[in-house]
Amino acid sequence: MAKTKKSSAKTKRGGIWSRVLRILKFSVLLFVGLSIFGVILLRFVNPPFTWLMVMRGFERKSDGKDWKIDKKWISFDDIADPMKRAAVAAEDQTFLENHGFDFKAMEKAIDKNQHSHKLVGGSTITQQTAKNVFLWPGRNIIRKAFEAWFTLLINILWSKERIMEVYLNEIEMGDGIYGVEAASQAYFHKSAANLNSSQAALIAACWPNPRKWSPANPTDYIQHRKYLIMKNMRRLGPMDF
Repeated sequence: MAKTKKSSAKTKRGGIWSRVLRILKFSVLLFVGLSIFGVILLRFVNPPFTWLMVMRGFERKSDGKDWKIDKKWISFDDIADPMKRAAVAAEDQTFLENHGFDFKAMEKAIDKNQHSHKLVGGSTITQQTAKNVFLWPGRNIIRKAFEAWFTLLINILWSKERIMEVYLNEIEMGDGIYGVEAASQAYFHKSAANLNSSQAALIAACWPNPRKWSPANPTDYIQHRKYLIMKNMRRLGPMDF
């Protein structure tokens, strides 16, 4: 009788674990399928918003401000060439050659962060696009794993032109300001189609902390970053997307 009860308990536990494994397997397959579908969809459809935009909107409301998402989409072909070059020069100088990841930049960032209290990133433009469009802000290992997955999908399923187009249209550029077109209109009163090299470099110089720094009123630090970005822009030479 005791043996029968033990055998029954083992069978029951085995049945539970079997169901758990089936649920996990189904969840993983569902996530993979939906994520692939989402990346393919946004290859052709412009993202209407990001989680960061929504989060910032609620932060503004909690601070007693109006809800604000100033965002104007501009196509890749209409964005001034200096703005594309400034993005590469400032954020990812191997953009046209890498496959979504720059492991040398990651190693340098990890080494620097071990000896500094001020964290720096080694993310590529593709990684930042994955984070901005598909994920929530954060630095924990789970979000980083999702970021790597979406980076891989984007690199496979999108062209470099599409990655740059989405990146430049979704990046945070100020308090409630998103994308280079809205930023260009707000700070220089012109379209991003008409930005010159100096203005483009100023916009890119503010990306590490766009709510602290403004292209319209650059600090000495931002002016120095602008100088370095323009130097890199000249060094990059012609860029064929």
